[in-house]
Formats: sequence, C-alpha cells, structure tokens
Amino acid sequence: MSGFGNEHASEDPRCPGALPEGQNNPQVCPYGLYAEQLSGSAFTCPRATNRRSWLYRILPSVCHKPFKPLEEGHLTHDWDEIEPDPNQLRWKPFEIPKAPQNKMDFVSGLHTLCGAGEPRGRNGIAVHIFVCNASMTDRCLYNSDGDFLIVPQQGKLLITTEFGKMLVEPNEICVIQVRAECTLPVAQSQRLEQAYSCTQLLMVCQQSPGRILVSFFIFQQGMRFSVEVFGETRGYILEVYGAHFELPDLGPIGANGLANPRDFLVPVAWYEDRQVPGGYTVISKYQGKLFAAQQDYSPYNVVAWHGNYTPYKYHLEKFMVINAVAFDHADPSIFTVLTAKTTRAGVALADFVIFPPRWGVANNTFRPPYYHRNCMSEFMGLIKGHYEAKEEGFQPGGGSLHSMMTPHGPDADCFEKASKAKLEPERVADGTMAFMFESSLSLAVTKWGLQTSNRLDKNYYKCWEPLKSHFNPKCK
Repeated sequence: MSGFGNEHASEDPRCPGALPEGQNNPQVCPYGLYAEQLSGSAFTCPRATNRRSWLYRILPSVCHKPFKPLEEGHLTHDWDEIEPDPNQLRWKPFEIPKAPQNKMDFVSGLHTLCGAGEPRGRNGIAVHIFVCNASMTDRCLYNSDGDFLIVPQQGKLLITTEFGKMLVEPNEICVIQVRAECTLPVAQSQRLEQAYSCTQLLMVCQQSPGRILVSFFIFQQGMRFSVEVFGETRGYILEVYGAHFELPDLGPIGANGLANPRDFLVPVAWYEDRQVPGGYTVISKYQGKLFAAQQDYSPYNVVAWHGNYTPYKYHLEKFMVINAVAFDHADPSIFTVLTAKTTRAGVALADFVIFPPRWGVANNTFRPPYYHRNCMSEFMGLIKGHYEAKEEGFQPGGGSLHSMMTPHGPDADCFEKASKAKLEPERVADGTMAFMFESSLSLAVTKWGLQTSNRLDKNYYKCWEPLKSHFNPKCK
C-alpha cells in the first residue's frame, strides 16, 4: 500500500472480515483474535503527529518468558569509551564475515560506529553498520530506544514484520518505527495471567473460534521484525531517539517535489499460526542493552491491522531532484529525503540526505560541493558508484565522518578538474548513490569505529595535501 503517514487498513485474505467494523476493541474480535494497540506517540499528541495502529492477532505479544541480558557484541551507546577525535575520518569498506566459518545474522552483525545522546532521555542518534551472512531463524528484534532507518548497500533484505513483509534492496531504504509510548492495562493483564497460561490461551483460541470473552489490548514497546538475507550482506543504519522521521517541509518549492508521499510503501497483512516447540527468541533493545525472552509461538501472528504507525520503504530513484539551474551550488539540504526534527525550528536531530544522479547546468560556477565548515555533524556513506567530490578512496560500503566545525570539501584532483572544466550541461553522479546522515549533535566515535574494526583510513587527510595557493594579488 502506498502513502506516507496514511491511515491504512489491511487483513490477510485467508481471513476476510478480520478487521472489526466500527470500533477498535470489541468484546469479541472476529476469528477469536486479540486486539492490541501499538502507540508511537503519547495519547494526547495533536492529530497531525499522533501515531498508533491496532493489531488483531492470534495471541497477544505479552505471552513470553522473562527477559534476560544478552551479549551486545559491538552494539553500544557508550560515547565515552575512547577520547574524542575531531579529525576528518574515513573508513574503508566494512568487512563481511565469511560463512560458514563465522555465521552472523542481522542482530549479531550490528556494530555501532558513532553517536550522541542517551536513549533513556529520548534525545540522540546512533549510526550503526550491519554486516551479516545468515538469516534470523526463530528470533526477532524490537527496539524500545529509537527508530531504525536501514540503508542496505550489498545484498537484499527480506524483512518480516508484524504488519507484513518487505523486500528491501540496495538503493532502497526502509524505516522500522520502533519507539512507542508504553502503558499496560494492569488489571486486565493480571486477570488474564491468573486465568490462563499462555498454552491454555492458545487452546482457547483453537477450541472456540469467535467465542473468546476476553478482549485485551496492550501497548507494545516496538515493532518486532526479522531479517532474512541471501548471501553476504552489508549496510548502514541511522537510529534516532525521541523523534520519528517525517517528510521535510517544502516551503517555496510548493506542493510537489523531493520525496513524494505516494512513493512510500507499507506492507500488507500476513500471518503465520506457527508453534515453535524449541523456543522462539524475542530480542529487545532497551536502554542501549540487548535482552532476550523465550516464547513458543511465532510473533508474526497478526491477521489484520489498521492505523498510521507502520514500517515503510522507499526507492531512492523516485526522488524528484531539484537543483540550481542558473549559478552557484545549492545547499545539500535540497536533497533531504526524511528528517527527524528537534523542538528548534529548522534544526534537525537527524536528516537523511542523498546525492542522486542529476543534471549540472550552473554557469560560472564551481559545480562540485563547496569547501565547508558546519555546525552539524555529517556522516556519509556510498551505496554504489563514485562520489563526485572524492572519486578515489571513498568506496561503496565504507564511510566518512566530518564532525562539527571540522573543515572538509573536494580533494585536490577534483578541485583542479572542476576549476578548468568547460561548463556545459552534464550528467552528475550517473550510476552513483551517495547519502548523508546529518545531525545537529556532536557525534562521538566508538572504540570499534576507531580501532577494533581496523577499517579506518589513516591517510585520509592526504587527499587535501596537494592543494596549493593560486593567489595572485595582481590578477583580479
């Protein structure tokens, strides 16, 4: 289904009429299902920002064993584990472990590169790299801390969610909205727990379809999802604490342009009624730590749902590029796909920006990106091709970080070529897709990013060393 932030409704065609008519929480749901609300905003948020969905499922997701700590690996929000580094930083392509010697799925392959802020205070971001070679089997992840914006770079992802499935390939992105305001109807849950065990609940569902008299809702902390891969896979993740992504305001651009709302796609309902006698593992990312709980059924048992709080995906080739057509270089904010706002007008907690194929036609202009010092932090990645400002060294699957007020810009070779180029209409970045995670926060790099990964390019600064002075006071 298409549309950004729309009110959607979907039911698995195997169970027509699974969505209740005219209400959210009937005494008896169709097919003996449970009603469960997932809230992505406070109840009293204005309608324009209120996010929630109702899920109609075979068992409520409260039926699981207690959570226990799980080894986090290289996932962290400890921004003080190593001294800060204000230098321009660039990483070579991050290495993907080889299977079968070292099997690694999406969760075990999460590596935090940099970030700032604190998930408990719901203000901050983190940049993660994921590398994996195996699918998540009988386990899923949900995140209480923030929303995941996932950018696959190598290999496609088949992502199963409680709302349905999404196939996400390189040059596409997806957002798993995983932060939710959480409350629990304690009296109802206690009565349910006293009356039935989880196994007994399932027996009631199976023995008396449509006759269950316990109608129950609970606010889940985040959307469960699992990632299936088809070989060596790599990509980037932008995690934001405390805000949801939205489309940027267009201002004088008008009603149309940049990422159009209709090009965002939401999955349709799909369920499986599957028992897992060996145990299904639900992994929770909570306050920066990982925890695991066991249950004996698949969490993808949502037969129908409706609401506006959903996962979604978007193909970057659908971005409607706007660019300078007379002179000078437009600021990169003109390429913003999604933004997560702060309370300060025009200041983003995080922006997702792309540098897509386009025409360059500006007259009397140095067309590559200008030299820059910025009050924002800029992490860049490359999905494919060659980035125009640094055709050598900046490779697909790698990245760079230009921290707050750290100078950056085209390398010497790019400057010389662009300064002497004949200015004709030309295609820019054909076959290339670079992107930027930009934040108003000052990002700290993790120990894994600076040392353990062994991918830091220590010669990055040398790309600017050949720049020379062209100053001549006698030549205006």
